Amino acid sequence: MQDTPARSGSASADEHDYAATLFLPQTDFPMRAGLPQKEPAILERWSAIDLYGKLRAASKGRDKFVLHDGPPYANGNIHIGHALNKLLKDMVTKSQQMLGRDSNYVPGWDCHGLPIEWKIEEEYRAKGLNKDEVPKVEFRRQCRAFAQRWVDIQREEFKRLGIVGDWGHPYTTMSFPAEAQIAREIMKFAANGTLYRGSKPVMWSVVEKTALAEAEIEYEDYTSDTVFAAFPVLRSPSADLMDASIVIWTTTPWTMPGNRAIAFSSRVSYGLYDVTEAADDNWAKVGARYVLADTLAAGLFKAARVVAFQRIGDVSSETLTGTLCRHPFATTLPGYDFPVPLLEGDHVTDEAGTGFVHTAPSHGREDFDLWMARTRELLSLGVDTRIPYTVDADGAYTADAPGFEGKCVLTETGAKGDANEAIFAALLAAGTLVARGKVKHPYPHSWRSKKPVIFRNTPQWFIAMDQPIAGMSLGGDNASAIDAALSNGGPTLRELALEAIVQTKWVPASGENRITGMVANRPDWVVSRQRAWGVPIAIFVREAEGGAIEILRDETVNASVIAAFEAEGADAWYREGARERFLGDLAGEAWQPVQDILDVWFDSGSTHAFVLEDAVHFPGLAGVKRRAVGGTDEVMYLEGSDQHRGWFHSSLLESCGTRGIAPYDIVLTHGFTLDERGRKMSKSLGNQTLPQDIIKVSGADILRLWVAGVDYSDDQRIGPEILKTTSDTYRKLRNTLRWMLGTLAHYRPEQAVDYAAMDEIDRLMLHRLAELDVEVRDAYARFDYKRIVARLSAFLNTDLSAFYFDVRKDSLYCDPLSSTKRLGSLTAIEHIFRSVTVWLAPILSFTCEEAWLNRYPDAVSVHLELFPDLPAAWRDDALASKWDAIRRVRSAVTGALEIERANKRMGSSLEAAPLVFVDDAALVALLGSVDFAEVCIVSDIAVEAGRGPDEAYRQADVPGVAVVPRRAEGRKCARSWKITPSVGGDPDYPDVTPRDALALRELAARDTALRGSAA
Repeated sequence: MQDTPARSGSASADEHDYAATLFLPQTDFPMRAGLPQKEPAILERWSAIDLYGKLRAASKGRDKFVLHDGPPYANGNIHIGHALNKLLKDMVTKSQQMLGRDSNYVPGWDCHGLPIEWKIEEEYRAKGLNKDEVPKVEFRRQCRAFAQRWVDIQREEFKRLGIVGDWGHPYTTMSFPAEAQIAREIMKFAANGTLYRGSKPVMWSVVEKTALAEAEIEYEDYTSDTVFAAFPVLRSPSADLMDASIVIWTTTPWTMPGNRAIAFSSRVSYGLYDVTEAADDNWAKVGARYVLADTLAAGLFKAARVVAFQRIGDVSSETLTGTLCRHPFATTLPGYDFPVPLLEGDHVTDEAGTGFVHTAPSHGREDFDLWMARTRELLSLGVDTRIPYTVDADGAYTADAPGFEGKCVLTETGAKGDANEAIFAALLAAGTLVARGKVKHPYPHSWRSKKPVIFRNTPQWFIAMDQPIAGMSLGGDNASAIDAALSNGGPTLRELALEAIVQTKWVPASGENRITGMVANRPDWVVSRQRAWGVPIAIFVREAEGGAIEILRDETVNASVIAAFEAEGADAWYREGARERFLGDLAGEAWQPVQDILDVWFDSGSTHAFVLEDAVHFPGLAGVKRRAVGGTDEVMYLEGSDQHRGWFHSSLLESCGTRGIAPYDIVLTHGFTLDERGRKMSKSLGNQTLPQDIIKVSGADILRLWVAGVDYSDDQRIGPEILKTTSDTYRKLRNTLRWMLGTLAHYRPEQAVDYAAMDEIDRLMLHRLAELDVEVRDAYARFDYKRIVARLSAFLNTDLSAFYFDVRKDSLYCDPLSSTKRLGSLTAIEHIFRSVTVWLAPILSFTCEEAWLNRYPDAVSVHLELFPDLPAAWRDDALASKWDAIRRVRSAVTGALEIERANKRMGSSLEAAPLVFVDDAALVALLGSVDFAEVCIVSDIAVEAGRGPDEAYRQADVPGVAVVPRRAEGRKCARSWKITPSVGGDPDYPDVTPRDALALRELAARDTALRGSAA
């Protein structure tokens, strides 16, 4: 901004001190924000006035926009990822409210599950106690108390961020009504026939002693032992193969006792190979014959240290189909003398290994699926199709792994056990070891313990993905799909979920493809866990004829269970006498309660059922008429991108399986927060940025501004230097608000000037407001907060501070009380302040509240305002085009004067009266239509048509304009500092301009009138 009287506030010795006569900014809105001290007071005020309740009352009857909170886990202080997530949610809810909707937000917590159980177990171990010796109800009580403690801590931390929500009535998955509803939901799956108990290989955590779902798995680099093992041919259509072996390669040697087949592919070219030269001590001996994929044979022989080999001939897929092998342990260990068939599998490739896949149906999904799909064929070959249980819950071999019983795959700490070495030794003893090695590759780990998991065949409870659900129908416009589904007895859960994905809006759009692929290819949902802290699978079962498991479907029993859960929580399932209490007259039969608890993803996936549909406990959400069912209300889910396999996924399956539609209309995802170098944050690296530290030093609004300013759809970075930049941006925004507040101290609503009476430059700013109104509304509707920060920062810093305010300071500070020009600018600034403050409120929630109440002390809260409804007449593109041309010429004038100032040939721009040459006659006329001297903040200016002298200043981006700097002539006005011959034109005020003299005369008359009225 240029120098003005306000920048000095002093006068020379021979001048009157006119500072007191200027309309300088006056405000107690401080330049230094002091946010760490001020924000808590604002929070207290919001609580005292019940801001959340006032918002609900103010928006009653509007279309609803419900952001359903994805529950964070109640087991520690919040971190920067929590802050990013919750602040984005707050910006969504506040902006949707200001867009004219009833935008409701009920925060929630996920409270069940293994991490909490672990903490209590750790406390037990520290005291020398055994968890299994404590009554389950008592253990669960302690888990509940632990979770509640962290709910209370996190609630205060989230509130400190400035998040407005129903903090007095949050939801938790461990509340009694929630536990009852979760039980109702699993009962629905039992009723529609998709819940079943099966034996399948599932990911099993030896450390945590429980099955894990895919959503609970992370893939980390891991070094696995590898083995090439030979399966001697037992029978084959080809005589050439009778003295040969099929060779497999596996990264899980410990699964060899579970091998029951070998998979191959008809798309792969196979050959029979003869070892012709090898060292005497080699495992692959001279004369050995192996069947291998042609593209992989050389790699195998290199790994096996074979010096020379020969390809004997082709091996067709027809030959392989009719071939049976012996297990590698068959000749040395009892229990392995069964035939090993070759089965064609779609999952087999020749990208690595040997082109043959060792198939252990108890240790892999594809192995299991292939084995089950070929059961009838296997039985015809005399193959025993029973799937063995080779590894127990502790990771040790069972009796189904003869010769290895007790050997350990993984220890209780997740370290490698002695199983692989035992397998190597057995292969060596049998003469079937071809080669061994190690490979580093991504391997599944539990995302809680961070330890590797194993695939293990265990009895678990599943929800079927491909079982038709009677009574359901597909949504959308796909009539043929609906007809097909109904003809098959109803659509499957997979079909329902895939259709619901299409009906959902995904932000960003790439989220749709991501979750579609996951749902299309996922196995049946494993919903059982072998733990204590959670909602039980509250059903009764008994063994039916043939060993099948029969589920009790009895509405009276179910109602009894639900009533008990609502009154006492899920602990009722574990109390003494619970079986008889719930079964009643059926207690004499063989029905037994299931002791497994539900996967916590089923808990959180059910939250829509007890938050969005429970009018008793969440009346503010009652009556939501979602877009998916023909209404105008919308429900949004907003979480990190990992939740495509987590909460978005489980919620989708749960809702589609029980209601036929997704629980959401919009799904927004964000990336992860990294340090300034792009690294994942961790305590060990010491690179964490904690929200508590940012708030303590800088305030929550700095964190809020950072969140709004980043591209949240991708991974973001944060750290000290980035936060410095954010703080600089904040200071500029705050100072602009502060200047407007100070200037508006001289304005009252009754002084407002009509739009038509305003000067062009004031109307130009209102035009910019009208433009921004469209952009801001669109950006908020698209959840594009980065664009809002960018546009409003540019407007406040460039259009306002660096141009409009700078130009208008002379008039605002110095014009008479009666000046329409000054009052017109004040009217425009009032509109600008109101609009900008409300637009920024969802982002800078504390600062905008402070500024709003400073300007309007009787207001309740800026957050009760709607985005301003600006007049369409303010949009004036022709005026904007005209002023674009004027501002380009102004930039050339400013550039010329900056050189003069830099060379100390001139001080204030008011010392200048430049001569401007313009070679465009139309532009000359344009400049002549405005007070171009005021626009350039000079005392005088002349504009002439022509090219101008060669030595004139020219600016490359303003062609056709030349500027000759000149000093202004005349005397310096003691009040406005303008240099003009008109100073002294009023004999009563000989040291000021006539304009300033009129201002002084009006001020004197006002003061006289005030003294008279006081007397």
